[in-house]
Amino acid sequence: MGPQGHRALRPAAAAAVAIVVITACGSSTNTGVTSKQPPTAAIKPPQSVTPTGEGALNLVDWGGYVTTLWQKPFQDATGCKIHVQDAGSSGEMLSLMANGGGGNWDMVSASGDIGLQLIYDGDVKPMNMDLIPDWKNFAAPFKSPAFNTINSIHYGVSLQWGPNTLLYSSDKFPTAPTTWGVLYDRQYNGLVTVPDNPIQIADAALYLSVHDPSLKITDPYELTQKQFNAVVSLLKQQKPLVKKYWTGVSDEETLFKNGDVVAGAAWPLMTSDLKLAGAHTADTIPSEGATGWADSWMLATNAPHPNCAYRWAAWISTAKVQAEQAINYGETPVNSMACAEMEALSPGSCAAFHANAPEAYFKNIKFWKTPMTMCDDGTNSCVPYSQWQTAWTAMKG
Repeated sequence: MGPQGHRALRPAAAAAVAIVVITACGSSTNTGVTSKQPPTAAIKPPQSVTPTGEGALNLVDWGGYVTTLWQKPFQDATGCKIHVQDAGSSGEMLSLMANGGGGNWDMVSASGDIGLQLIYDGDVKPMNMDLIPDWKNFAAPFKSPAFNTINSIHYGVSLQWGPNTLLYSSDKFPTAPTTWGVLYDRQYNGLVTVPDNPIQIADAALYLSVHDPSLKITDPYELTQKQFNAVVSLLKQQKPLVKKYWTGVSDEETLFKNGDVVAGAAWPLMTSDLKLAGAHTADTIPSEGATGWADSWMLATNAPHPNCAYRWAAWISTAKVQAEQAINYGETPVNSMACAEMEALSPGSCAAFHANAPEAYFKNIKFWKTPMTMCDDGTNSCVPYSQWQTAWTAMKG
């Protein structure tokens, strides 16, 4: 299944996740620091990998993350035969990975909305980045990100990412909008589209962090009840403007092709697809910044084939394979050396998917992470993701 299939699943996926309340003391930052250790933190990762592996590898992935183009060469090179289970949602990933993968699954390509859930549930365990040679070539924001690293302990290997951009009609907006405010502006009643995903609450929180400083929102994923209520109120005001809450890439692309909407929250993939289709659209990251998604391969606590798992993590982290996946999916590799490989495969793709973005670019991206009860001030008074889900469903009606 290609990029359309995978990305069609992701937006609706988070809505299906039954995330429990996670409690921890301390704070979380983009360097992956918090004061509470997860249950598997004391497990020491291996210092080496056996040359032969176990001959098998069981993976839970987003449909198509394991495909013949890079799967067959890996199997031929390592002898690790892959069995893969395509997950239809983040909720399905959580179920399959319960009890540390149940002694069946080795790794999961988890998105940031469930990364901390898997870590604090004890379903994934620490990994040794010294066994992933290309980790040193990762862009700085993806070496120890908050969605897979706690207290400098890595529970996953960053894989691919993408910013959530503002897609707009260039006929309606000859000049790119400078603010996400167009998605909340009443003059665009019925002309807006946004993802059908509770994590979209973070986008509204990011907007309010700039436009209502009295709320003192410092992290769009860590909201006190007062902040959360204000964000939900904004989303309720936005509802009449929304033509459709999209659940798949083709949903949003069709809306723009038909001229049914003039602005929406999107991914660079949509911009590329619409450009090829001749649609008069463009995208931008407004002045407030943007949220973004990022995936990681995470190692199951009870993985039956850990040596093959490490060899897979190393393989999928190489510049060549990262470039192949990026082109295949319309996403962005974390390996900073993959840009040249992308250009060789598809000229112009590196810039199109922000693979050559300067480090300053990432300062404007707030990557998905599981909303938990812990707040930046060290209290446990933030709203957990289970309440995000409930509020999102109620808001849509």
